Amino acid sequence: MIEKLLRIPILSTGDMLRAAAATGTLLGLQAKGIMAAGGLVDNVIVIGIIKERIANADCAKGFILDGFPRTIVQAKALDDLLESQGLHVTKVIELDVPDDALEERICGRWVHPGSGRSYHIRAAPPKSLQLDSSGNPDKESLKDDITSDLLVQRADDTKEALAKRLTSYHNETMPILEHYRPRGVVTKVNANQSIHVIREEIEKALQH
Repeated sequence: MIEKLLRIPILSTGDMLRAAAATGTLLGLQAKGIMAAGGLVDNVIVIGIIKERIANADCAKGFILDGFPRTIVQAKALDDLLESQGLHVTKVIELDVPDDALEERICGRWVHPGSGRSYHIRAAPPKSLQLDSSGNPDKESLKDDITSDLLVQRADDTKEALAKRLTSYHNETMPILEHYRPRGVVTKVNANQSIHVIREEIEKALQH
C-alpha cells in the first residue's frame, strides 16, 4: 500500500541480503556464508548492501526500510550512510500494539509447512479446528484446508520465544524512536485496530 501511495520501493533487509547472496557480489558472498552458518550478518555488511541497493534508479525518489535499523548502533550507522549520500530519514512510523495483543496474534498462528499457508486460531482458523474439554484448540485437529496435512507452529511463535523477542524489542529497538523523535519525524499509529483504519492512519502520517 505504501509503495503504491508514494511510488517508492520497500527495502527489506532480509530480502536484500538474500538477493545480494544470489547475485554473488563480494558483500553478498560474505553474507551468504554467515547466513549458511546460522549467524547474524554484521552491521558493516548490512549497511554495505543497503548502500549498493539505494544506488539503483528506483530509489532515486526515496525508499522505505523494513527490518532495519533494529538498534541504536544501526540507526547511527544508517544516519552516517544517508548523510554521505546527501539524504536523511524523513519519516518513522511506529506501529503500536500492546504486548498482550501481540501474544494473542502471534501465538495463535499456525502454518502449513509445505505451502506456507497461514492460519490463526481466532482470526482465520482451519475448517478442521476442534476444541478440547477445556475450550483450547485440539492440536491434532489443526489441519490444512487443502491437503489435510497437520499444521505446525513456528519455533519463534511460542509464548516463551515471544517473551524473549519482546524483551529484545523494548530494550534494543524502542530506543530508536527516541533517537529520531527530536527530529519531528516519528508518528505513532495504533495498529491494534482494523486494517482499514490502520491504513488510513498510515496514509495520513505519510502525507504530513
